[in-house]
This record gives sequence, C-alpha cells and structure tokens, in this order.
Amino acid sequence: MQLQKIFNTEAPNQSTRIIEGECSGILNWNDIRMPHMYKLYKVLLLNHWIADEIPMSKDAQQFAQLEPEEQRTFKINISLLAVLDSMQTMFVGDVKRYFTDSSLEAISAIIGQQEVVHNQSYSYVLSSIVSDQEQKEIFEYWKNDPVLLDRNRFISEIYQEFRDEQNPSTFFRALVADLILEGIFFYSTFAFFYNLARDQKMMGTSQMISYIQRDENQHCYFFAEVFKQLLVDFPELNTKENMDYVYTTIDRAVQLETNWAHYTLSETPSIDLNELTDYIKYIANKRLKLMGMEKAYQGVDSNCMPWIRPFSDDALNATKTDFFEAKSRNYGKVGDDNGFDDL
Repeated sequence: MQLQKIFNTEAPNQSTRIIEGECSGILNWNDIRMPHMYKLYKVLLLNHWIADEIPMSKDAQQFAQLEPEEQRTFKINISLLAVLDSMQTMFVGDVKRYFTDSSLEAISAIIGQQEVVHNQSYSYVLSSIVSDQEQKEIFEYWKNDPVLLDRNRFISEIYQEFRDEQNPSTFFRALVADLILEGIFFYSTFAFFYNLARDQKMMGTSQMISYIQRDENQHCYFFAEVFKQLLVDFPELNTKENMDYVYTTIDRAVQLETNWAHYTLSETPSIDLNELTDYIKYIANKRLKLMGMEKAYQGVDSNCMPWIRPFSDDALNATKTDFFEAKSRNYGKVGDDNGFDDL
C-alpha cells in the first residue's frame, strides 16, 4: 500500500479514497470526504483526561482488604488491559501511516494518544497498590498464562499480518480485529471492575475504567465508519467470503471472551456468568450493527446486566469529575447536533 505524500500539489484536499487514494495532504475540516468525522474529532477532544488526576489513596487502602481471589482477579485483568492497549497503540500507528485521507490520519493521531494514556493508567493503578517488583510481574503474566496468551495471539496475529504485508485485504481483516479488541475483548473485564464499584470498592480504578470504556466506544465508532467506507472504496472486498470472515472471527472472539469470563470470574458470586455470556453476545451484536451488518446472536437484544450502566460510558458522556475540586463539570454531550449514533 502506498503512503500519502506529505504535500501533493496535483491532488484535491478531499481524498479520493481512504487508502490507496490521493489527497493534497492539506487538512481542511470543511472539505473532507466523510464530513461526520469532524463531529467525532470534536468529541474526542472533549474527552481529554489525565490518569494521575484520579486519587488512588482509598484504592490503595481497599486493595489490601480485598479477598485474595479479588486481588488475583484484579491483577490478571489489569495485565490483560495493559497488553491489549499496548498492541492497540502500535496498530493505530500502523494504520495512520497508510490512510490517504488527512482527516482520518488526524483522528488516528488523537486515538493513538488516548491509547497511550490508557496504558499509562494501568501502570499508575498498579504503582498505587503494589510494589515495583510485583507490577513488573503483573505486566508479564501473559508469558505464563495460556488462556491470556491465547486471547492475545488471536488479535496480534491479525495485526501482525497487516504490519508484514499492507494491502486492502489485510487492512480489511485488521479492521475486524480492531472492532474485536476495542469493542468486545474489554467487556468481561469492565464488568469485574464495575462489580467492585457497586460494592463501593476500588472506586478510583473503576472511574478510570469508565473513561477508558467511553474512549474505546468512540474508537469503535471511528473504525466501524472506516470499515464501511473501505467497502465503498473497494467494492471487490464486499464478498461472501469476507462477510463470512467477519462473522466467524467475531464468533471466535465471543468464545474467547466468554472463556476468559469463566476463567477469571468463576469465583465472583455476584456476577452471573450466564448473564455475562449473553451480555458479551449483546455487545458483539452492537459492533456488527456499527459495521452496517446484521446481528449474529438471537435473544440478546437488550442489556441483561443493567447494573453496569451507571458506571459505564453512557453516564460519563454527560459529566466528568474534576478530581482537584471533587465536583463535576459538564462534558459536551453527544447529541443530534454534535454527535453520532450508538456509542
């Protein structure tokens, strides 16, 4: 795949295709191929947050009081998040290089920066509750845990395929993997942290997780829009074989996420694993809808775990806590005038 020229005097400002196209390299937000990307750009800017602003002193006290199984599950899930967002930072950097659309390249720069913040937040959480040596061990759990390693390799191999050989087909498959990583692979982990929060435990960590979920949902929106535009620019990719690939790959991801939930949360009695299994399928259907595709799972049309909602991104699109003053300030709400559907 070709790289976009930094300055192309013979190309229009509005890109001809999102990859393998032409663009002047000059970004005019009022002259872009996908105008709704400007709305997303503004929403992403409003979502700025700094992990170190979240006070962790109460979490540090509470962590020592958690049950041993809760501590183990907390650490292994932080390890998972650290691996996923590390891979995602690299992937966004790879994708950014091959966009031949200045607006998509610009949004990728913001998303990449947010992924770095997410990863730093996990280091910040662990540095608040465990020793430096234990933090290093937690960040290497994946080396010795076959279930964790299996999940990580599932995504990394698809991302690596694109890094090794860039073409529209590997780009297509990498977008599917992106929607899985950001849109499915976090959700049993999120449920664990929100379950602690509803018992008033580890509230600082859960607040951070809420911000991360909100960011990831908006990243999903971006890459789903890129996925749909790719099929417009390259109709030869819109084949039965490729659509079957989407469904089989997402179904495998649902299986892996469900296995992870049973592996890590079987000793958490306040989380119903059958409900969580349906919740994962519900989330997968939402990702397919974002991609412009039909749902894959029947009987999971509503959120069967509504207790998650107060802790998740839906509430945080409206407000953000000012951690220095312990009060709330308004975010720009996502609405008809400045937003997009189905976060």
